[in-house]
Amino acid sequence: MSSLIVFFSRKDENYVGGILKNLEIGNTCRVVGIIKGLTESQIFEIEMKEPYSKHYNECIAEAQRDQQGNARPRLVSYPKSISEYDVIYLGFPNYWGTMPMAVFTFLEHFDFTGKTIRPFCTHEGSGFGSSKNDIQKTCPTAKVAQGLAIHGSRIDRAEIEIKKWLEVIR
Repeated sequence: MSSLIVFFSRKDENYVGGILKNLEIGNTCRVVGIIKGLTESQIFEIEMKEPYSKHYNECIAEAQRDQQGNARPRLVSYPKSISEYDVIYLGFPNYWGTMPMAVFTFLEHFDFTGKTIRPFCTHEGSGFGSSKNDIQKTCPTAKVAQGLAIHGSRIDRAEIEIKKWLEVIR
C-alpha cells in the first residue's frame, strides 16, 4: 500500500504550552518526521504563495480573516498526481477550530475517490474541532479514518501515541 503524507506546518513564533516560542521546525512538521520514519511514506508540504506572518498574533488574525472569508490561498505547488497513493496522511495545525484554509485549497484540487485519508493535527487544547467533518465534506468520496490530535507542547513525548494510532488505523 503506497502512502503520502501531505501537511501544512508553521515554524516561527507559535503558542506552545502557554507561552510564545520561536520554532525552527513547526510542530506538525515534527509529527510528519515521526510518521515518515514509521511508515516510509512520501512527503508533500503545503506551502502558501503568500505565507502568513512570522509573528503569532498577526498570523492568527490573518488565518481568521481567511477563514471568515472562506478564502482559498494560492499554493506554491501541488504533486503531479495522487493517483499512485492509497493512503493520504493529512496533517495540519488547528486554526480557529478547523484546518488552515490552504489545506482546503489542496483538498479541493484533487479527486480523493477510493483514497483513505488519515488526519492528524497539532493544537494547544482545541483538538480537531470541526476539521474531520470538514475533510469528509470536502472529500465525500474518500474514507476518512480515525484521526490523531496531538498537543504541540507534547510533541517530544508523542512517538508512542503516534505508533499506537498507526497500529489502530492500519
